[in-house]
Amino acid sequence: MNKAVRFLLGTAVVAGAVGWAVSAPQRADTANMPQGDATRGETVFWAAGCASCHATPGAEGDARLVLAGGYRINSPFGTFVAPNISPSDAGIAGWSAADLADALIAGVSPEGQHYYPSLPYTTYTHMTLPDVADLKAYMDTLPPSDVASQPHDIGFPFNIRRGLGLWKRLYLDDDWVMPADTPQLERGRYLVEALGHCAECHTPRDQFGGLDRARWLQGAPNPSGDGRIPGIDPGSLSWSAQDIAYYLESGFTPEFDSAGGEMTDVIANMAKLTAEDREAIAAYVKSVPPAQ
Repeated sequence: MNKAVRFLLGTAVVAGAVGWAVSAPQRADTANMPQGDATRGETVFWAAGCASCHATPGAEGDARLVLAGGYRINSPFGTFVAPNISPSDAGIAGWSAADLADALIAGVSPEGQHYYPSLPYTTYTHMTLPDVADLKAYMDTLPPSDVASQPHDIGFPFNIRRGLGLWKRLYLDDDWVMPADTPQLERGRYLVEALGHCAECHTPRDQFGGLDRARWLQGAPNPSGDGRIPGIDPGSLSWSAQDIAYYLESGFTPEFDSAGGEMTDVIANMAKLTAEDREAIAAYVKSVPPAQ
């Protein structure tokens, strides 16, 4: 073996070791995890849209509280299937609040594996520990389901979870996108950027699936390939703050139309928040710089 080959092999080994190290899962800092409160956790549950993905597809009413999973998310990277997160052995009965914080804030499973960002942890990473603890307390009160979680349908190389560690270094950012200089805007920002994950649908993505923050809430292609998700920034949506707040409560637009598709689930969630929270979301949306 000549010197050039030995050098190349050595370089490859070093590069592999560095890549393995920098892609390692990093858990959330849960040293100060508080005791959760289920009453407060119900608000977090609806604001975070948990039932929209984890309820059985087509479920209505109280059946939406049975988080058996099964919702399929089609994307250019494959099909992701929402898992069972009910308080059962098939779900997350054995999880602690710290385990839930690892999943939502850091995208890491209790076993120490990376989760795919179909779980929108790039948004949930802004969640506070008290809200995570409250959410876990509420979820523990929900009906259990013994339905087994279904596997994702992901091909090579996206089925190599370790590579998500490198992806997270690019896109898992806990900096806020928008400034907030009033209590109402701070609340609206938290509801939109931390819990509501509105940007996951309404903001375009780059070739690696990361959100393009320079085009925040300006609309995006539907990842399923069917049509386009509209922008909700002031340059795309001319509604007033009152119009937006009313739409989030009722599903009715200023043009006397009604919400359809996946927005019906979003409206069902938002309608359970307080009027003040919906007004805060509307104020935040109106504060976003319009598309040029």
